[in-house]
Amino acid sequence: MTMGSTSAGASGAEENFAQLLEEAYGENDGLEGTVVSGKIVAIENDLAVVDVGLKSEGRVPVKEFSERGKPAELHIGDTVEVFLERMENAQGEAVLSREKARREEAWVELEVLFNENKRVSGVIFGRVKGGFTVDLSGAVAFLPGSQVDVRPVRELGHLMGSDQWFQILKMDRRRGNIVVSRRAVLEETRAEARHELISTLTEGQVLDGVVKNVTDYGAFVDLGGIDGLLHVTDMAWRRVVHPTEVVSIGDTVKVQVIRLNPETQRISLGMKQLQSDPWDGVDSKYPVGAKYRGRVTNITDYGAFVELEPGVEGLVHVSEMSWTKKNVHPGKIVSTSQEIEVMVLDVDPNRRRVSLGIKQCTENPWHAFGDSHEVGTVIKGEIKSITEFGLFIGLDGGVDGMVHLSDLSWDRPGEQAMADYSKGDVVEAKVLDVDVEKERISLGIKQLTEDPFAGAATFKKGDTVTCTVTGIKANGLEVSIGEGIPAFVRKGDLARDRGEQRPDRFSVGDKVDAQVTSVDASGRKVGLSVKALEISDEREAMAQFGSSDSGASLGDILGAAFKAREDESDGDAPAAAKAAPKAPKKKTLAKESAEPDDESAEDAAPTGE
Repeated sequence: MTMGSTSAGASGAEENFAQLLEEAYGENDGLEGTVVSGKIVAIENDLAVVDVGLKSEGRVPVKEFSERGKPAELHIGDTVEVFLERMENAQGEAVLSREKARREEAWVELEVLFNENKRVSGVIFGRVKGGFTVDLSGAVAFLPGSQVDVRPVRELGHLMGSDQWFQILKMDRRRGNIVVSRRAVLEETRAEARHELISTLTEGQVLDGVVKNVTDYGAFVDLGGIDGLLHVTDMAWRRVVHPTEVVSIGDTVKVQVIRLNPETQRISLGMKQLQSDPWDGVDSKYPVGAKYRGRVTNITDYGAFVELEPGVEGLVHVSEMSWTKKNVHPGKIVSTSQEIEVMVLDVDPNRRRVSLGIKQCTENPWHAFGDSHEVGTVIKGEIKSITEFGLFIGLDGGVDGMVHLSDLSWDRPGEQAMADYSKGDVVEAKVLDVDVEKERISLGIKQLTEDPFAGAATFKKGDTVTCTVTGIKANGLEVSIGEGIPAFVRKGDLARDRGEQRPDRFSVGDKVDAQVTSVDASGRKVGLSVKALEISDEREAMAQFGSSDSGASLGDILGAAFKAREDESDGDAPAAAKAAPKAPKKKTLAKESAEPDDESAEDAAPTGE
């Protein structure tokens, strides 16, 4: 054989070997990353040896052939579907996976169901942040917490590991992401069941149900595929503070359909409607004026509710709690669950209301005070409070009496007299009036002494009185008459002569005669005038001694008048008379009338002031 032929033969052998290698492996190049069929040729410990038609077998863990917790049932010779990850690893074996094969099969099936908007079956097997993981026949999906149920579920233990129906919300094959919802399936199922069940329900129908959820305002009862609301006010005739007092989750209860709305598919249920109404005949059971013992169930700002029997409560208004405690919160008088005695004040069966009173069960202290203290009685008590209109004094029986500003002092303004008293002082006062209906007791402090103005009733306008100067003011004199009756003489009334109308010419203690010009009993004022008395005396003298034929002068007339007055007073001439000007020289009336000058004309005739 020549070198050329040898070389040609070697080249042909290489070509034949490459062709054989291409034929052996080329047709398998597209198998990686796909699901292939294989046969189990051996089971070694926990590994199954699978022949998929390649130059070497692959090994797959036996546990990957188990389904949802069930042990794997494998036998030599069984045909299985596996996922070919690589043709050959470092040991020269094919890399196979049953789990990935199942996942690929599941993805294909799930995509079909997703496109057709059909439900899928799966098992919740784990908890992750924000939700749970679900096994969908090999494919792992995410179940958000908000999609577990139609209502928030705190405990999911009863759903773990059991078959559930889900609706696929989103699929992403490239990212291997599947999102499912159990809530969507429940809503759809419940809507179908609700529609079917509502068509068979009627108001007044009695059903058995199971309490599924309890809230602050009631409980949701499953009626067999549809839920109805059992409101807390419809659980019992008595007051129920929280639904857990009556029902618990899982309880089987008998309820009545009290309201049904087919359009909104809302069902209102009641339990108390299956019991007799305790308000039937309540007006005969609790007549007005009768006394009963009850339990305080609730306290509000305006009163307290008292349970007379289960289901029948009455309201004790805050104004009916105490005879003496006013503007006090009911919680300071009674407490919740306290047993108290009440009186029925009013019953309204139609409005289901009973008015009760606590204070009516005790003696009215206002009646007791009125019976034991007649008007005019002098009492002693402590000043409880001082207001802008008077003093409140604590009296026997816990009642208060009021001394008005106007009843503090006879001769001082109320605001000034108020400054003499302080809270806590013990004072005496006289009972002026007792009004039991209005719960008012009027007292007076100034009435403990005689009214100094009472003597003023003896004086009349025009009377002449002797007064004593008690004070000198710029505008007049403060004086007292009789038994200390205060009066005032204005500056313009101090004298007829304008030059003598000066208050400073008098001193405290001086005696002055004056005429009463006014008596104001309501205003407690007596008006006096020295000027009016002078004018009156002058007119009287003119009337007695001043005839035109007498020829007497005005001085003679006034002198005679003053002399007569002095004689009447037994020589004790009043200050006004002493202060009178001396009589001028006698002039005949004829001469005066014929030739009057300015001074004689003024002296001869009264001014008429």
